[in-house]
Amino acid sequence: MGGSARHVRDVDGLLRMLDTLFPSPEPFWDHFYEDRDRDVPFFVAKPDESLVSFVDAGVLRSGRALDLGCGPGRNAAYLASKGFDVEAVDLSAAAIAWARERAPEVRFRQGDVFTTNLTGPYDLLYDSGCFHHLPPHRRISYLDLVDRLLAPGGHLAMSCFAAGAERAGTAVPDDQLYRDGAVHGGLAFTSDELRAIFTDLTPVEIRRMRAQPPGSPTFGEDFLHVALFRR
Repeated sequence: MGGSARHVRDVDGLLRMLDTLFPSPEPFWDHFYEDRDRDVPFFVAKPDESLVSFVDAGVLRSGRALDLGCGPGRNAAYLASKGFDVEAVDLSAAAIAWARERAPEVRFRQGDVFTTNLTGPYDLLYDSGCFHHLPPHRRISYLDLVDRLLAPGGHLAMSCFAAGAERAGTAVPDDQLYRDGAVHGGLAFTSDELRAIFTDLTPVEIRRMRAQPPGSPTFGEDFLHVALFRR
């Protein structure tokens, strides 16, 4: 085998090598989204309560939006209904097929957010549950993506598992994840950790998501943090 295939020589090569320490996520997510009839709250076509609150408050106004890890498109569809020009990307082909049926006006793309050819700038990057499924080394890729795609004055809005909450993801140290070879269903963060990770952005609001009753027009679970940052 040639040296270029066996030995790391740049940061991209290092990141791709570290990817191999974890199972490929694509088969899991395709299987996850294939059964649309399962009783999963975020399968329902409801936008996040936090996203609706940011739009209703006028903090987020129409512009170019990119939904990262869009799943079956519930938030992308909402943004399009509010006048945003929306693109959305997800690793799962099953999720994208469902999303295209729900919101044909959105430009959905199937692929890895880090290798899909995305052209900014975007006024809004929205992430409902993508960030907390990334292994630690891919936070570097995520921050690079935000730096590359987010317009000056634009916003990153996200939801992720909240450390210490019931039913939240794991809060084990990053190095343990490499020993385990797993992200254990998702990583949980404190509000201070989110501020530290996104230190180059200005925090506008970081709080727990507000739980929503079954009849609510929005989705909300209180084991999640929501965060809004401005560039």
